Amino acid sequence: MNRFLMILILIVSFVPQSFAVQPDEVLDDPVLEERARDISEGLRCLVCQNQSIDDSDADLARDLRIVVRERLVAGDSNDEVVDYVVARYGEFVLLKPTFSGHNLVLWIAAPLIFVIGLVILFVVSMRQRKVSNAAAMTPEEEQVLAELTESETDSANKDQTSRQSAD
Repeated sequence: MNRFLMILILIVSFVPQSFAVQPDEVLDDPVLEERARDISEGLRCLVCQNQSIDDSDADLARDLRIVVRERLVAGDSNDEVVDYVVARYGEFVLLKPTFSGHNLVLWIAAPLIFVIGLVILFVVSMRQRKVSNAAAMTPEEEQVLAELTESETDSANKDQTSRQSAD
């Protein structure tokens, strides 16, 4: 059974990834089709959101694949096709967003929050260390504490003995 499972995993790992591109969408010119595939891999399916339009079976992804191919056949460059789709659907359609001024906060926020978290963690651990060092008692304090706990224990034992004798 184990050998069968390993063989199955190997077979599946070497199977090429299947694309959602339908045969009627494929362009006759292999160069244009390759360009369309390159562009489609970078565009997000707006329905699935974590798949490229090349991998998605959604109707909107199919429409976007057709638009990309139509623009390429019309003579647009790859950048012009991407700009057309971004102008129509917004920058969210890009799987890899551009680095620009209006999304600078998004690019900087995560590393900044991580660094702030590390600083807070460091400060808290240093305070804990200071508190634990300050909490060390002198020998005189330890003796007083031992006497207090001993006297408390003795009085608790006396109370318990008197309650048991009263019962």
